[in-house]
Amino acid sequence: MENRIPAYDSANPDGMQIWFAEMSARGLLFHPEEDPAEIIRIGTWERSFTDSEADEIRRILGKMFAEHGDETISACYPVFMRATGQRLDA
Repeated sequence: MENRIPAYDSANPDGMQIWFAEMSARGLLFHPEEDPAEIIRIGTWERSFTDSEADEIRRILGKMFAEHGDETISACYPVFMRATGQRLDA
């Protein structure tokens, strides 16, 4: 099975935003404070992530939050807003 979860490059200053952008490009973006195991697809009501994918995402997000705290949310914000079709604040 192909790994759908992109790698996170913590050495890259833009690594978090790149990771969230890649998750969005793959149709896998969700709010980082949510448990990935509980994310479901609207319409099918199936889980978005397998157990192993959810574990990998938790590990990646755990590293982001440990290293950057709430900046993790800030890195996701512009990607999340674009994905939902919302304008970014000027």
